[in-house]
Amino acid sequence: MNEAAVNAWAPRAFCTPACVQSGVERLSPVGVALRLALVIMLLPVLPLLAIPAPGRVRFQRACCRMVLRCFGVRVVISGAPVRNLRGMLVVGQHTSWLDVFVVGAVCPGVFVARADLISWPGIGGLARLMRIIPIDRDNLRRLPAVVEEVAARLRAGRTVVAFPEGTTWCGRAHGRFYPAIFQAAVDAARPVQPLQLSYHHRDGSRSTLPAFVGDDTLMASMRRLVAARRTVAQVHVASLQLPGDDRRELAARCQQAVGCRVRPNRAACVFC
Repeated sequence: MNEAAVNAWAPRAFCTPACVQSGVERLSPVGVALRLALVIMLLPVLPLLAIPAPGRVRFQRACCRMVLRCFGVRVVISGAPVRNLRGMLVVGQHTSWLDVFVVGAVCPGVFVARADLISWPGIGGLARLMRIIPIDRDNLRRLPAVVEEVAARLRAGRTVVAFPEGTTWCGRAHGRFYPAIFQAAVDAARPVQPLQLSYHHRDGSRSTLPAFVGDDTLMASMRRLVAARRTVAQVHVASLQLPGDDRRELAARCQQAVGCRVRPNRAACVFC
């Protein structure tokens, strides 16, 4: 079977690195050097996120905020109160690897992440320590096992974070919420907390700088953020959604709750 047939149902985004804005306000060389030094100093601390200990949730939240600060990202929260419920599925739009730290700074939990993340230098080791739930969107036969694992974690009282678009978009355009992961909330009879994630410049205009799309590299994405003067990550906490008994209806409710702007199926991002 050829690759096109195997991957026919895999989520696809039509954003490319061309969507990423240039000409943003840049930090001075001294400021960039200071940020890089902070990143290097923080790396040995990150594995501690995986240690089960009293106050680990608060520690994870603090570490995520420290990582964001190293990259010049400030988190602004609006909307409903952030609930500290046991066994809650958290979902949101997916723009960048940075989303993990933004959500971790607001609702720490176990992440459903792309399977190849485990092989990434540096980040892969941390992913293994944090016992992420790996998902291979190109292998549909593995999807029921992922859903079952998410449901088991929810029943055990863990917060699980997933990005149901299944791939990253530039932030001006978004894909639809695929319903498969919502089956875990239905099976476990646990609520879903939708988060609306967006990135902005200091003047409030939408930013695509953090976008990690197409054939962009992790290092190139990190360099852009380190060199930018300021990026604002806005997290709007939408209304908590009860699971019901229909994963498609639940996915549609959550997508509507975050105002996900689904783009038409064309060969390029029409919003950039």
